[in-house]
Amino acid sequence: MANVAIEITDDDIRRAREAGSGVVKHTPVTSSFALSERTGGQIVLKAENLQRTGSFKIRGAMNKLATLGSAASAGVTAGSAGNHAQALAFAARSHGVPCEIYVPKNAPIAKMAACRSYGATVIEGGDSLDDAVVRARARAEETGMAFCHPYDDPVVVAGQATLGFELLDDVKDLQRVIIPLGGGGLASGVAIAVKRQLPHVKVIGVQVEACAPYANGQPPSGPVITLADGIAVKRPGDVTRPLVEKWLDDVVVVDENAVADAMVLLMERSKLYVEGAGAVGVSALLSEHVAPARHGITCVVLSGGNVDLGVVPGLIRRHETQAGRRLILFVRVSDRPGGLAQLLAIFAEQGASVIDIEHVREGVDLQVRETGVNAVLEVRGPEHSESVIEAVRAAGYAVAAP
Repeated sequence: MANVAIEITDDDIRRAREAGSGVVKHTPVTSSFALSERTGGQIVLKAENLQRTGSFKIRGAMNKLATLGSAASAGVTAGSAGNHAQALAFAARSHGVPCEIYVPKNAPIAKMAACRSYGATVIEGGDSLDDAVVRARARAEETGMAFCHPYDDPVVVAGQATLGFELLDDVKDLQRVIIPLGGGGLASGVAIAVKRQLPHVKVIGVQVEACAPYANGQPPSGPVITLADGIAVKRPGDVTRPLVEKWLDDVVVVDENAVADAMVLLMERSKLYVEGAGAVGVSALLSEHVAPARHGITCVVLSGGNVDLGVVPGLIRRHETQAGRRLILFVRVSDRPGGLAQLLAIFAEQGASVIDIEHVREGVDLQVRETGVNAVLEVRGPEHSESVIEAVRAAGYAVAAP
């Protein structure tokens, strides 16, 4: 299918707003002192991670169900393993119609459970999301169910654009919007809603290095593994691509480490739980890929909060190490009773908390009655680390730190 020139009008967006009434939350905008201090601009955060089902996707899903009307009586279906699936399931329940979600095998259990809790039937199978989409389309053709695309649909774009109307209502002196860019439904919709009223506002889309088709024009050749999986779309949409090219002022690309840093900063300083895809706007500021407006307000859209809990411990470990609050030591100790206890007593005296201890006897040049110990310690910072190391050496231990 060739790219399709679509016009999203203000009336389309107003109707979408009405379609979501009673379900879609008007999410808060909160100032960020931490980001304002770091960047030198006035930064506010649009907390769409607090939206119903945990992301902005409910906006487009509710509008799609309302527009379908009786055409949805046989139900709706989609291929998805993430935020679109949850939003569509919730919207279908709100409209009292069946919903079937096709997900690739090994899709996140928590997300499948969320879909089922909203009343959807979840069918697992296929090696990829593309397989799931193909199966959902086939099911729609077979049964008369309505296939609902996550972004490449003007009705969905109009639904996502309602977020832009909220920015116009809530942010005075808005000068810049930094927004995640995946398929393009949210970014183009918000840009249309905002720039039609305030043409001077700059809207900047942010993609992640592992998958940035709008920025580099080339889809990734293999599987995409990234913290920002919610915007890891391999190809722009036929509907959304022309809208993105017309309405966005710029597209930037951030790397995985910048996304991780942004997620932790939002947790630690803003007390906001934001998924990788939702945090890319903050990462663009932190990595200086985007500068805040020199005057007026820069708004960063946090598009979702459905974080995979399995990644959180790794994020925290990485952050603690970077901040100098984790110390890793390799120490040679006597392989006699009490040898390890003496070392642990030194750690305790220095106020270092032991996170992990591991004996290492293989692959290390040790004396006959000697063992190696890998110790991971929680410390207060770099100076505290040095004092711990000095105390261990002063006690006669051979110690090495990375």
